[in-house]
Amino acid sequence: MKIKIIGSGGCVSTPRPCCDCRVCKEAREKGFPYARTGCSIYIEEIALLIDTPEDINYALNHAGVSKVEHVLYSHADPDHTMGMRVFEQLKMDWLGCSVGKMNEKPIEVQALPKVIEELREQKIFRGSVLDYYEWRGLVTVNDSYRIEKGDICIDLIPVNESEEVAVFVITQRDKKVIYAPCDVKPFPKNERFMGADVLIIGNTIVGNVLKDGFVLEQDNPLREELFVMEEIEALKAKYGIKQVIITHLEEDWGKSYDDYVELEKEYEGIRFAYDGMEVEL
Repeated sequence: MKIKIIGSGGCVSTPRPCCDCRVCKEAREKGFPYARTGCSIYIEEIALLIDTPEDINYALNHAGVSKVEHVLYSHADPDHTMGMRVFEQLKMDWLGCSVGKMNEKPIEVQALPKVIEELREQKIFRGSVLDYYEWRGLVTVNDSYRIEKGDICIDLIPVNESEEVAVFVITQRDKKVIYAPCDVKPFPKNERFMGADVLIIGNTIVGNVLKDGFVLEQDNPLREELFVMEEIEALKAKYGIKQVIITHLEEDWGKSYDDYVELEKEYEGIRFAYDGMEVEL
């Protein structure tokens, strides 16, 4: 199994527009891996993409992706879905359409039923964006808790009873990857997480001193919403996970690519994602 981390950034990409902080300046000057696009991954064997942040077109080009046949959505938040227009760029042939030629191989779009319902609520003047792309023949849409493509199986595990967010368990023969990009705290209890080779997880504050010297006090409400590094280490131990990769890295954490490389030395079996990172099992 080969997974590419297409985008490792958070709600705000790096560099942040109009920001002149040290991290953003360096990202503009050096580009990737100092720059970060919105959070997304790609499974190469089955041409499957998870999430479409608004800069996904740029991220796909940077990663050298040659085709996308399937798209899964983790949840409906804008920073994971607002690049949905990539369906047009991948599949719309305006010249062919002008002479009656229609797309013959739509992208398969899948998510938890509640997530599909929420995605259909994202609208333009014609109505639902997803409905429009479906009508155009650019996508087919299914709600599902499991996807099987060849010998790769992906289980979509709801984070809680609302079923508005999924954790993905991706298996191929004896290999297992958990992908939990966003809104996954508290982390769901599930035996299928046991013994994973890799956990790729977002929702993590890295450090107590953040951008511009901001100190994350113990009573800061972000600690309730997001993991801290000690909690990631506890998850790793609880489920016997061999390696953890932290993604969805916010510009607000005030750390550059080099800072994360240095920080990795403090943790065993924990790495920090960057755009273009490859995970091969």
